[in-house]
Amino acid sequence: MRTRVAAVLTVLTLFAGSAAATAAPPVDQVPPPPVVPGGELDYVALGDSYTAGPLVPIPTPGPLGCVRSSSNYPAFLAAYLQVRTFTDVSCSAARTEHLFVSQPGILPQGLPENQNAPQLLAVTEDTDLVTLGIGGNDFGLFGELIETCADLAAEDPQADAPCRDHFTTDGVDTKLRDAAAIQANVEEALVAIGERAPEATVVVVGYLHILPEEGTCAAVPFAPGDYAWGTEVQKALNTSLQRAAQAHGAVYVDMYAASVGRDACAAQPWVNGAKIRPDAFSYHPFRSGMKGIADTVFAQLTGQPPGFFALPLLQLVKRLPDLVDVDALLTYVASGGSVPPQVLEDAQAQQPGGEAAAAPPSVLADVMSVLAGLETAPPTAPAG
Repeated sequence: MRTRVAAVLTVLTLFAGSAAATAAPPVDQVPPPPVVPGGELDYVALGDSYTAGPLVPIPTPGPLGCVRSSSNYPAFLAAYLQVRTFTDVSCSAARTEHLFVSQPGILPQGLPENQNAPQLLAVTEDTDLVTLGIGGNDFGLFGELIETCADLAAEDPQADAPCRDHFTTDGVDTKLRDAAAIQANVEEALVAIGERAPEATVVVVGYLHILPEEGTCAAVPFAPGDYAWGTEVQKALNTSLQRAAQAHGAVYVDMYAASVGRDACAAQPWVNGAKIRPDAFSYHPFRSGMKGIADTVFAQLTGQPPGFFALPLLQLVKRLPDLVDVDALLTYVASGGSVPPQVLEDAQAQQPGGEAAAAPPSVLADVMSVLAGLETAPPTAPAG
């Protein structure tokens, strides 16, 4: 039994590893006290694909249409903080409205495991910590920009900023307009979170650097002038998130500033470029980016960097009893730690004589096969 558990953990360890807009003045209130790791924290993560982490190994079970990773930043943060409970309801393609209403996932309509309940249902008066990373899908802000910019650059290689020109109507830059309008949507979400969990610390997480401040690269096939314009749009979005957070007493984590030099064109990027990879969706964070977000959020909440012994896998090892139900272990790992710690103990206690039963050989073989396939990262995989 211990040999097989060690094998699982060994495989897992292989991959464990323009001018800025002026911010609004902060509201006049006492800042929240520092979050203490190891406390009795009930943590809920809300957000879109930049929170969910599509294609970042390994996906969690259901809803499959959300393509939620067990190595996204909420999973890292939950392990760092050693929370009591962890509920991640983030979902790829989510807009702020999907905090209030159910959302179909990205799988074809009619397939099972493709519906995500209104995310706010996960927030209750017992919730102590909420992270919110959302807004980029509102008004089709990022999706339209990413698809259109590459197409227009290919159609006219001599054009300087065809994407900016395309989204400018009657002298109005519609993308900058929409990025500013997202502030109201996020403020509405923060009001609702405050009503459901009035004592919770609420954290609004900004978006990572996607485009470089200077230069171009093959990973992002935009026209030269659209790099600076796309950066301006992203800064406007992050400013909306920051202003919304400040207006409602939430903590804002500036991941744009924290990820300078880690854009999609960087040598060691936190964000993928246009090409979909086995370990990241196009223009979405790698696992290294997810860890970078968690590190930054943790440092801002606690005033200290995450220690070596706060790594998710080491937290898992510390929670293992002497005899382990392998089924429960694999469920725990696949869910990124969202299964409460007592699940392992309960599973063990239910076995006759207190001995845990091994997983069926076929199940363990299937899981080991999937994990073994992730053992060797692609040659161009980012460090971290």
